[in-house]
Amino acid sequence: MKRTLIGALVAMTMIAGAAQAETAWGLRGGITSDPDQVHVGVHVVGGELFNNGWFIPNIEVGFGDDLTLIALNPELVYKFSKRGSADWGFYIGGGLGVNFISLDNGGPGDDSDTEVGINFLGGMTRKLSAGNDFFLELKLGAQDSPDAKVTAGFTFY
Repeated sequence: MKRTLIGALVAMTMIAGAAQAETAWGLRGGITSDPDQVHVGVHVVGGELFNNGWFIPNIEVGFGDDLTLIALNPELVYKFSKRGSADWGFYIGGGLGVNFISLDNGGPGDDSDTEVGINFLGGMTRKLSAGNDFFLELKLGAQDSPDAKVTAGFTFY
């Protein structure tokens, strides 16, 4: 599992670095529904791949509900207003969710699993005076992804 996780992180970073625009990174955290968890993570704004289309891979680690969930999310978002043209911006997007699940059932026979799902997301960003962004995001999962995530975070430019 560690090799798969490291390989996925390297691939997501390389794809993000290949984008031909400004690259930034950020911190994120929030709550998850089904499983009921708190999650924290990081993301990379890999640049504009096409007009208003951005690749933003992220990794989130969720704790609670007797399991640990590591989610790798290579996601593409469409921004309705470019950064710099307005204080508030809105976006929608989607992507895969590769979830590494470690179940703690309190005894021998703890279990782990890997699942792939689909994420649909929408959010809003606010430019801050230092040039960074604050964001709020709602992510809905289909198939083997968590049902919903509400996330807040910062992107550092």
